[in-house]
Amino acid sequence: MAKLLKTLLLFFYFFCLGFNLINCFSDDYKGKKVLYVNSYHKGYQWSDGEEESAVKVFKDNNLEYQVIYMDTKNNPEEDFKVKAGKKVKDYIEKYKPDVLIVADDNAFKYVVMPYYRDAELPVVFCGINWDISEYQAPYSNTTGMLEVGLIDGVYKHMKKFVRGDVVGFIGPDVYSEHRNAEYYAKFVDGGFDYVEFAPDFETWKEKYLGLKDKVDMFISPGPSGIKNWDIDKANEFMLRNVNVPIGTESTDMMGFSLVGLSKVPGEHGEYAAKTALRILIGEKPSNIPIVSNKKGYLMLNLAVADRLHIVYTPAMLRNAEIIYGITK
Repeated sequence: MAKLLKTLLLFFYFFCLGFNLINCFSDDYKGKKVLYVNSYHKGYQWSDGEEESAVKVFKDNNLEYQVIYMDTKNNPEEDFKVKAGKKVKDYIEKYKPDVLIVADDNAFKYVVMPYYRDAELPVVFCGINWDISEYQAPYSNTTGMLEVGLIDGVYKHMKKFVRGDVVGFIGPDVYSEHRNAEYYAKFVDGGFDYVEFAPDFETWKEKYLGLKDKVDMFISPGPSGIKNWDIDKANEFMLRNVNVPIGTESTDMMGFSLVGLSKVPGEHGEYAAKTALRILIGEKPSNIPIVSNKKGYLMLNLAVADRLHIVYTPAMLRNAEIIYGITK
């Protein structure tokens, strides 16, 4: 009986110790605030994924936070983006966060660069495409995760199924995709032979039809930023007209693409939020190295492969996380 009582007392002691440690860790963030700036809008798949993962970290750690949207994907005009940045700056002065998280390029370019360069306010970024040096950064108060494309992997897979080496690129006519095209070209042997940008769905179709008989493969990043894009109509149009393999990073284009290798937006949001926690307990942004995204998942489309008389390798089929079925 005495031994059982001793065991119960020890269990109770360690239970209380663990409870106090949890409270101790929670107290690290007590009274602290984080502002999360979304460059885009609610409903945009990429930034939704970033935000949801960040918010989960905040909630798990009982941390006060706010999210603000710049809506610059729907409003790409320079004047709008400048005004959106000023509105965020005004909100920051009102909310007074302990750490600022900025998701994607426009939040960094129009908020951090003009107003918080080398400021006291710590800044964690995520989703900035490829290289932060365009913004004369990093600054003494910034760290984060760069968004690098996985197009090199897409291209390597696509090369297995084409005989020629003429590569076309077609993407949305938005700043981030112009920038992406420059970086993607570095992973393509000899660069892109044709590069086209489309502001809307009708233009995209016209440009595709104009190139499809000139290239051996297409690289197309995704439709975000293409006005009036209709995924069902795009799938119908492309399955009538596809005659060469298309590689993409977007699930929205997998209805007619042969190979997709998609980045994981949650990787960015989770990293940014956890890095903010590190800063809140005393780490300096300048001591935290900038990193790049690593995660991705392979997507294949059997219907497109069948139409193009292509057979995937057994290794690709084993490693694919999403395989789209054959549709007749």
